[in-house]
Amino acid sequence: MPEKNYPAYRQQLRSLMGRLGRELPGPVAAMGQLHTQAMGEGALSGKTKELIALGIAVSARCEGCLAYHVYNCLEEGATRAEIVETLGVGIAMGGGPSAVYACEAFQALEQYLAAKEG
Repeated sequence: MPEKNYPAYRQQLRSLMGRLGRELPGPVAAMGQLHTQAMGEGALSGKTKELIALGIAVSARCEGCLAYHVYNCLEEGATRAEIVETLGVGIAMGGGPSAVYACEAFQALEQYLAAKEG
């Protein structure tokens, strides 16, 4: 299986979402508002919410979600250890197929960390 470039994939998804939003403004804007409201600071920190979202992304097997939420976890200050542990929770909730997506998320984590170091 060829290695996916998750930083580039995230940028591609951002571009596609922008294009889709221009042609489908209502639902895309509503989704953006939902995300902003749900992920904002509250009783749970933004970091905690992003880690939860990453665990769900693994168990739901959403590759695009992995590209976003691994990046967002790092932006919110999550450590490598916290992210890896979250992948374990996603595997526990989704079983064997989610283990494959946890590997994809792990690959994304390594790519984003390498990009920050480089």
